[in-house]
Amino acid sequence: MNETSELAIVILAAGQGTRMRSTLPKVLHAVGGRPLVGHVLDTAGALNPTRVIVVVRHERDLVADTVLGLAPGVVIVDQDEIPGTGRAVQVALAELGDFDGDVLVLSADVPLLESSTLSDLLDTHRAQHAAATLLSARLDDPTGYGRIIRGAGGGVERIVEQKDATADEASVTEINVGVYVFQAPSLRTHLELVGTANAQGERYLTDVVRLLRDSRHTVAAADAPDASTALGVNDRVQLSEAARILNARTVRHWQLEGVTILDPATTWIDVTATLAPDVTVLPNTHILRSTAVGRGALIGPDTSLVDCEVGEDATVTRTDATLAVIGAKATVGPFAYLRPNTVLGAKGKIGTFVETKNSTIGEGSKVPHLSYIGDTTIGERVNLGAGAITANYDDVTKHRTEIGDEVHTGSHNVFVAPVRIGDGAKTGAGAVVRKDVPPGALALSVAPQRNIEGWVDKNRSGTGAAAAAARARSAQEAGDGS
Repeated sequence: MNETSELAIVILAAGQGTRMRSTLPKVLHAVGGRPLVGHVLDTAGALNPTRVIVVVRHERDLVADTVLGLAPGVVIVDQDEIPGTGRAVQVALAELGDFDGDVLVLSADVPLLESSTLSDLLDTHRAQHAAATLLSARLDDPTGYGRIIRGAGGGVERIVEQKDATADEASVTEINVGVYVFQAPSLRTHLELVGTANAQGERYLTDVVRLLRDSRHTVAAADAPDASTALGVNDRVQLSEAARILNARTVRHWQLEGVTILDPATTWIDVTATLAPDVTVLPNTHILRSTAVGRGALIGPDTSLVDCEVGEDATVTRTDATLAVIGAKATVGPFAYLRPNTVLGAKGKIGTFVETKNSTIGEGSKVPHLSYIGDTTIGERVNLGAGAITANYDDVTKHRTEIGDEVHTGSHNVFVAPVRIGDGAKTGAGAVVRKDVPPGALALSVAPQRNIEGWVDKNRSGTGAAAAAARARSAQEAGDGS
């Protein structure tokens, strides 16, 4: 990119976005793990501008707080009661003061634009010494977009909004995507001349193009290389389409970085996630938000990871996990549910139909199946039998269970917290452990078995069970008689 002029970027984020039919401001709807405005902020930052200004109005505080959380260095400017994109840019220019470089205007609802496209736009603008240069695209169906009207020589004459277009103008397929670069002095002068005599009663930024042409200034245009990436999001249909395009781009990026993704169509990866080379992702898998997956890990199928850390060579199958850490060479699933603050050590195992929460499971330890482990610390090389439950809640307070190293437990154990199981201890099948178990001890909670003869005949007479019992007794008596 030519660096002969300073660059300021204005991002328009003041609109309500009524077609979204949402209480959430349009620019805060997310694709790829980021709000729409977040993608635009990322693209703007990649151009190394002198200043970035975001213009807000609808749900002002919510939008401003989100923007500043994503990009603390930007300047927030409020649009007043005068409507229109022209007015939004005018208040931003007031904030820029006597800035005389180039002003790039972006919309906060165009999340797919890449910095390379904008760099090319700036190069075109500066090479032609244009007062204004706009980004255009050609669509088979341009309905809803402003049309670019060119003169006899092919130059840009004006932009006509859909509601103000004649039939001939509406038939034009070249559209204005709402991305412009202006020389600041020319923009400042001509914005003062823009009125509101249009169907919407708004001060259109697009009117500046006509005014510049009337003043014999050069107005240039550059085609977007991929029209789909230059389009804005105005409703939920376009939101899902933007998400699909962005996800395809993200999946392809990771494939080129050495990740095997068997079915890109059913794999969703947020732009904030990271994957190391030689990761394998199986179908129907979602790798979301800040999830990081280490080299050689196998993820999926049918798996959702949200803000998780997965170590090298780990295997995570048919699992739903949020804010969990899975160690190197560990295995999880199938059908596991890892809730926040689960930490599984290296070579550990969380198996089939296991739910964990706020628990640390040490290196080489296993919770193989049919268990709930909550508010628990488990040491190294532990094996919990099937059906283990840490009963962490006494109806008032959560309590922790502590299980030491090399502990092996029987099936169907309940550990009633707070309780500690010492290193090397054992527990018998069906034990309900209410007291601490010393290191190396065997904990049992055994009551003598008691059989009440004739209970079914007395209490369930006439049932199939009573008939089956009678037949069995008869057969037994016949056998004894022989």
